[in-house]
Amino acid sequence: MRCIERQVPALQSVLLAQLAIVVGVALAGCSGDRSAPGEQGGKTTPLAAPATTAADSRPLVIAAPVAPSRSLAAPAVKRNWVEVRKQAAERLVAANPDITYMGRVPDRLLAIPVLEIELNRDGTVRKIEVLREPREAKETLKIAVAAIQRAAPYGDVSHLPRPWKFIETFLFDDDRKFKPRTLD
Repeated sequence: MRCIERQVPALQSVLLAQLAIVVGVALAGCSGDRSAPGEQGGKTTPLAAPATTAADSRPLVIAAPVAPSRSLAAPAVKRNWVEVRKQAAERLVAANPDITYMGRVPDRLLAIPVLEIELNRDGTVRKIEVLREPREAKETLKIAVAAIQRAAPYGDVSHLPRPWKFIETFLFDDDRKFKPRTLD
């Protein structure tokens, strides 16, 4: 019986922590400000980036830039998320020609970061969430985030269902060049 008695307080503290998170989210949804986080009059502002540790199961969130890249042609409005994701991958390659490759993916990859990109209605980047951080070559994560920011904006998504998010996997070779998984 002692073993069960020791687990009950730990379970109670976990449940209380989860309840606090749910209540906090519910209260945040009831606030008077109806603008989306990071949006102020159509402009994107940087969001706070909480730190993550090995013991922390929350994904890392990286702030989005204020100004999008101006070197690419304006993106087309796409009909669905499959088309948005393909156009985004093509823009990643076009905006980052020196750090991308389009050939066959090597059998052994240096790193494979996976990022979730959340967009504002106009296709600018609201935030970037790290879903998979590479164990080795951690600098490839920064390369991928910078590439996403350079390729923005990704086109008007206001007509598509929310959430306005897509996931991209970056396949880095030994030269630290990447290929978006969407184009493989």
